[in-house]
Amino acid sequence: MAAELHTDTVVRPVRVSDAETLGRVHATCWHETYDHLISTATLENISTKRLAELWTGWAAQGPEFRCFVALDGSEIVGFAGSGPARDAEAPAERELIFIYLLAAYQGTGTGQKLFDAVVEKDEAVYLWVAEDNPRAHRFYQRNGLVLDGASQEEPFLGETITEVRFVR
Repeated sequence: MAAELHTDTVVRPVRVSDAETLGRVHATCWHETYDHLISTATLENISTKRLAELWTGWAAQGPEFRCFVALDGSEIVGFAGSGPARDAEAPAERELIFIYLLAAYQGTGTGQKLFDAVVEKDEAVYLWVAEDNPRAHRFYQRNGLVLDGASQEEPFLGETITEVRFVR
């Protein structure tokens, strides 16, 4: 039913003025995405102010970074960003660094709009995603990405998440 409710979302570039709202949306997305992987106490310690400060920096990145938000009316409901590969031995020059969408908007096509805004059609790209995130895995597979066998233990809010790498 949610997929029918939110089909008019639009995607636009992130603005510095979005930082505070993005901090709140980011924290909510982390709760919705990682509740089964990270302790409740850790997630409750997320500082939306700190996330807003991070977003101020992201919004000011250079042209090699693509950073977009999804809006339902005037409300930010998701975001995505890609940029130059951060790994020393990256399998592609571009990395999808993050893509998050509020749970109520998953399955509406909004995530696809975000992905398409930050990754060009048929562009070589890679990303790291939590190993235990089957919904995200299916989304990336629909976009032509495949697991390449690489994995890593990633520090996350003082805990550790096992991530796997997808490439296209």
